[in-house]
Amino acid sequence: MTKKQSNKSSLPGVSRRGLFKGAAVVGGVAAGGLVSGVIPSPLTPRAASATDKPLKLGFQAHRTGIGAGYGRWYERTTKAAVKLINETGGIGGRPIDLIIEDDGTDPKRGAEVVEKFANQHKVDFVFGTLFSHVVIGSAPRAGELKMPYFVVSETPAVPNGQFSRYVFQAGTSDVRSQMTAIAKWVLDKLGKKVTMIYPDYAFGYAHRDYFGAAVKANGGTVSELIPIPPRESSFTKYFPRIPSDTELLYHVMVGPGVLTFVREMGEHFGNNRPQIFGFIDSLEGVNMASPGLEFLEGTHFWEGFPRYADGLPTRAADFYREKVGMAADGTYVDDPKDTAYASHMFGCWETLYCIKQTVEQSGYVDPTPKDKQAFIETLENTRWFNEGIEHPQGHKLFRGGTHQAHAEQYISQVTNQKLKVVHKTSIEDSLYEPEFDYTKQPL
Repeated sequence: MTKKQSNKSSLPGVSRRGLFKGAAVVGGVAAGGLVSGVIPSPLTPRAASATDKPLKLGFQAHRTGIGAGYGRWYERTTKAAVKLINETGGIGGRPIDLIIEDDGTDPKRGAEVVEKFANQHKVDFVFGTLFSHVVIGSAPRAGELKMPYFVVSETPAVPNGQFSRYVFQAGTSDVRSQMTAIAKWVLDKLGKKVTMIYPDYAFGYAHRDYFGAAVKANGGTVSELIPIPPRESSFTKYFPRIPSDTELLYHVMVGPGVLTFVREMGEHFGNNRPQIFGFIDSLEGVNMASPGLEFLEGTHFWEGFPRYADGLPTRAADFYREKVGMAADGTYVDDPKDTAYASHMFGCWETLYCIKQTVEQSGYVDPTPKDKQAFIETLENTRWFNEGIEHPQGHKLFRGGTHQAHAEQYISQVTNQKLKVVHKTSIEDSLYEPEFDYTKQPL
């Protein structure tokens, strides 16, 4: 079904007050699980299981290719979560056997990795894919093999119904919900006459379409759309296309040309620039004090998980940072030149705990059709994942029909070459009318 987009809840019985009323009693607290504020230890009680053989998890990693930077931090986060889960009783008393395969950030190779996990390694679940083109190349094969498959991507392809009932995005939000959540604040605070600059491929089109729709829904206008070819190395010829009455410049450039893009944008505008808002995807893994980024001072970015510790000063977030090796300034504790991909990598941690909770609540033992069905139906009937050690980014509302989680989002401003959180959205802000229901598909 297709209805008018809304930033209000479209779920029966979900209201601003009711959103968090249910969170205290549903989701996030599995047997032997890690409740908010409880620091786990090897003495944490173990959930009972019908077997103690290892649970095999396949981690599809972007170790090489254009996603290698993300892949490095995804792997660190994954290994830290697996280590903690194994030290505190495993999943239903079973240790995790983590098997890693590199997909080269390549869609064809991604499908081959899924096949290898299923047919050679015989894993129970596969997770970890980030780049959308790799997700689109891999997830259909997982469905054909009836392999429960968890993407950590933010791709709108999952809630849009492009895949099968075996594919989930339970540990992170999708880009449509992110833009739905932030749009009102951005337009009210920064301006309603918008020019959008974005990459000329699927990732950019998602921003163009969903933020463009959110602009109109919140009383703004899109004055100009400027797609940039993915192999472009200089951007000066595009900036004259920005209308002079632009109040807000929305950019979501990614890739090796980002620093050049920012420098040339600064040279074009000088001190007479519009308000500027971007997604931190452009600068994940990049030190905000890098030469050439001075022009970004005072501009705003979306963040999924604040890079700097003072942006999310909770016990759970601090615990998570310590375990994954992310210092208070968002760098790696063993190498301050290595900046974390903070707004994305938490999804690996939270996805593992989604799997843990669902295995323990469904009684899953082996990759039989019966156990897979119990696992999938249990997850589809999960409503909440509570904020805490398992979900340090915050509460998650999970929609079983779309197989998609909804989360709080952060807006940060560049201040003294650092990112300072200035606004946190609610989960309700992120909700849009669902257009698909996976539960109507057969298994």
